Amino acid sequence: MRAAALVASALLIVIAVFQIALALGMPARKMAWGGGYEGKLPTGLRVASGVAGFVIYPLAALLVLEAGELTDFDLVPDVGPVGIWVLTGLFALAAILNFLSRSRVERVWGPVALGISVCCGIVAASL
Repeated sequence: MRAAALVASALLIVIAVFQIALALGMPARKMAWGGGYEGKLPTGLRVASGVAGFVIYPLAALLVLEAGELTDFDLVPDVGPVGIWVLTGLFALAAILNFLSRSRVERVWGPVALGISVCCGIVAASL
């Protein structure tokens, strides 16, 4: 369970760093947001990437680490198995959507999302 929590959290941080880079103006190169953008993302998507990179993915990583009993932050609520199963399902859906992307380059995120989903499932099943 702990190894799965570490792997999921590491992959979530990889995605967070990517989203932060997009928010800061890195060209998307058809690797994000449906694969429809070659250069810098439009302002709205850059803001969304910033929120995802600075808030959503790091929070998900902390929740998985907490569920995997690798941290004990008072600021992170105990989401229990239901919360981790929700993350499992969300990342399974993300994997499917990435695998189905019209952008061949964006499909690289499919295995990443699938890995997060599997690892979250392992953590959830052990709670």
